[in-house]
Amino acid sequence: MVLKSTTSTNHTVYQISGTNTSRSLPDWVARKRRKDLKNDAEYSSRIELLQDFEFSEASNKIKISPDGQYAMATGTYKPQIHVYDFAELSLKFARHTDAENVDFIILSDDWTKSVHLQNDRSIEFHTQGGIHTRSRIPKFGRAMSYRKSNCDLYVGASGNEIYRLNLDQGRFMTPLELGSEITGCNCLDINPAHELLGFGLENNTVQFWDPRSRSRLLQLSMENSDSVGDSSMGIGGGITSLKFNDDGLSMAVGTSSGEIVLYDLRSPNPLLRKEQGYGLPVNNLIWINGLDRDGSDSTTRILSADKKIAKIWDVESGKPFTSFEPSVDINDVAHIPETGMFFLANEGMPLHTYFIPSLGPAPSWCSFIENVTEELEEAPVTSVYDNFKFVTKKELAGLGLGHLLGTNVVRSYMHGYFIDIRLYEQAKLISNPFAYHEHREREIKKKIDKERESRIRTSSKLGVKINQGLAEKLAKAAEKKAKKAVREARMKAKAKAAEASEDVDSDAEIVQEVLVSNSGKSDKNLLDSRFKSVFEDVDFEVDENTVEFQQLNPTRPTKSVPLPASKLSLSDDEELYGQAGSDDEDVEE
Repeated sequence: MVLKSTTSTNHTVYQISGTNTSRSLPDWVARKRRKDLKNDAEYSSRIELLQDFEFSEASNKIKISPDGQYAMATGTYKPQIHVYDFAELSLKFARHTDAENVDFIILSDDWTKSVHLQNDRSIEFHTQGGIHTRSRIPKFGRAMSYRKSNCDLYVGASGNEIYRLNLDQGRFMTPLELGSEITGCNCLDINPAHELLGFGLENNTVQFWDPRSRSRLLQLSMENSDSVGDSSMGIGGGITSLKFNDDGLSMAVGTSSGEIVLYDLRSPNPLLRKEQGYGLPVNNLIWINGLDRDGSDSTTRILSADKKIAKIWDVESGKPFTSFEPSVDINDVAHIPETGMFFLANEGMPLHTYFIPSLGPAPSWCSFIENVTEELEEAPVTSVYDNFKFVTKKELAGLGLGHLLGTNVVRSYMHGYFIDIRLYEQAKLISNPFAYHEHREREIKKKIDKERESRIRTSSKLGVKINQGLAEKLAKAAEKKAKKAVREARMKAKAKAAEASEDVDSDAEIVQEVLVSNSGKSDKNLLDSRFKSVFEDVDFEVDENTVEFQQLNPTRPTKSVPLPASKLSLSDDEELYGQAGSDDEDVEE
């Protein structure tokens, strides 16, 4: 199971679903190609949080139901509505519409009642059974907001009016006149505390209205904005997003130039200004209230998103918390309250899902995501000491760094310490400034010895330069093997002669035959090119004074070992034969 993750400002963001995360296939294709997909590593490692969490071409809007159990999304092509059931982790149903969706609002606690603003100037009301009724407005709509206390639906459009539709009476009410100089309303919101109406307009101003008296209270002009009076005026120009906080006093405003401004309703001066970074219109603003993951402090953060990136930052200090940037353009962002999960509607086929553990826990319907992210967070722990060097206490003292014990420079770990690799290199250079020269001399000497080997024979008894003890040990083992072979050959020859009633070959001939057959085998380990470096390269020299060597070799011979049988002269054969003969006599007795 593989999850894409990015880390910024020490906060990890996991991409659960979306473009370039996994390849999803229709059920009928998966059943047909079951054998082929069994060996497909990419398909077998996919994570499908919600089944069919995608549209044929692109998704426009996504929202979470007030009870937190459903998600409703609109997309194209063809224009359609998808409802996802979190309890079943799947698509509940898909419903097609006549026109593409601009905005929608879920009216009930679940998904059963919703109102949709379409791009053909129509407003559709959907219920559990399907579309309930349809109405039209005089101009193209851009945004909607619903006031629950009196069932008024406010629709912002491309004119200087805010249309009011009362769902209780089932008729349009008198629209709100914004002024003759207004060319359109891009966004609107209702304060959840005292139901103050806020309208974000194309002329870079925000108007506040009292819904009780249906009169304008104040007009707030955005200062230092580049979109006033320029070519960006029109659809999407000026104020592009507006969101009130639940406390009833804070308000966030996003402009078409990519600027986010925070206000306190008690003051006309902005509290904070932030730049989104790309200069694109801000499409979404979401207030994130609640405790930190560890429950230590109550913080308020805000998410701001344009079509390139979504950023989360602290409201009081303005410091960035984290961000996520998909490979496709963002159309809408939805946050599951009191969790760290976000849904993104975008220009790609699959909808994106992001999870930020440091922002909140996973929703209860997908709590298993917590375990997956914990496993992924444990994997890269080993890279913490990539830029450090492990040394023992003896090595640390040899480098002249023993006085750093107990400080932050030296990190205790198991039976040694970790120090910065740069500090290690500098200390090593200072402690032994001639290390390079010594290494150079060793390499030159090695090269000269290699050239001398071709024209001058070594005078060593066994033909080795180093590890003389190991060579003698191997020679002794070869000698014992040769003696054993001589004894076995003589016994086999005698047994064969006794059965055939023939004369036995002379012992000298038998010994000579065994020596010839075993020639080149006794010193195989010394002559084999694979082990040549063991007896020539000083880097492979065995230090017999170490504790480890003495533990592996508690008793060692004090006398030199004779040459192996393959290197014995003809004059030594009689001595070897005599030893073998005496052994045989002992066996016969």
